[in-house]
Amino acid sequence: MRLLIVEDNPDLAQAIAQAFAVHDIRCDLAANAGDAELLIQTTDYAALILDLGLPDEDGLVLLQRLRGNRRTMPVIVVTARGESEMRIKGLDVGADDYVVKPFLFAELHARLNAILRRQSGYADTVLRVANLALDPRLREVTIDGRPFELSAREIELLELLMRRSGHVVPKRVLEDQLFGSGDALGSNAVEVYVHRLRRKLEELAEVKVQTVRGIGYMLSCA
Repeated sequence: MRLLIVEDNPDLAQAIAQAFAVHDIRCDLAANAGDAELLIQTTDYAALILDLGLPDEDGLVLLQRLRGNRRTMPVIVVTARGESEMRIKGLDVGADDYVVKPFLFAELHARLNAILRRQSGYADTVLRVANLALDPRLREVTIDGRPFELSAREIELLELLMRRSGHVVPKRVLEDQLFGSGDALGSNAVEVYVHRLRRKLEELAEVKVQTVRGIGYMLSCA
């Protein structure tokens, strides 16, 4: 899962990103509305953590524009503006939740989980394809009910493929979700992880990871 944190305080942004990383949630950072929009245009984020006091424009203006452009990703507003009128305005223009600074990270994480549980694409239900199962919440993989060990990034790749089982996942989507805009990315990074995952699954799992040349990859029953 990948989030976008739009926050002009670099220390706070890094602290939030590091706290999410403990839960295997990757984060990209944007310090202003302009950079945020560029990232949103190229990356499929699970959710947006949005500060309102941005240097180039008010965060609510950005949020309103995103909703006007049919960007439906969940948005949690995180701001020092705690007045009830501001909370109402934030929710009215399209925020899914509103957290007032200072806050405990545990609260932000819990609110994010609650929102994502309501999103069918990221619901905390066990994913199943043939004899392979993945629990997105616990980050646990089983084959025929027995634990199957994968690295954190292999699990993330497997989740992306399982959520779109039977459909091709474009390579660009996998790059964005696995590595994001801030990670160094070799030209064959996705291929390397697909090869590793395919090699580990092929002996026990009744699935196959197909390469659709020039497009991406697809998980299907073997």
